[in-house]
Amino acid sequence: MAEQATSTLYMHHDRPVWVRADLKGKHREHCLCYRCDKFIPTDRAANCRIASLLYAVCVAFGVTTPVWECAEYAERR
Repeated sequence: MAEQATSTLYMHHDRPVWVRADLKGKHREHCLCYRCDKFIPTDRAANCRIASLLYAVCVAFGVTTPVWECAEYAERR
């Protein structure tokens, strides 16, 4: 049986959350949003509607949701 990754507790969006230690800080590496032309997190009005909804869920429930697949993806120019 494979060894289970350890978990660590840290503060995210002003609340304590658990994360697998080997994945902490790797969200941007894996999330398709950071390569998408529609992702403009500094401008909420212009930002991707999907990314905005996911962010609201992340803050409300203390989760992080990297996106691997998206029907509205547009390769960043």
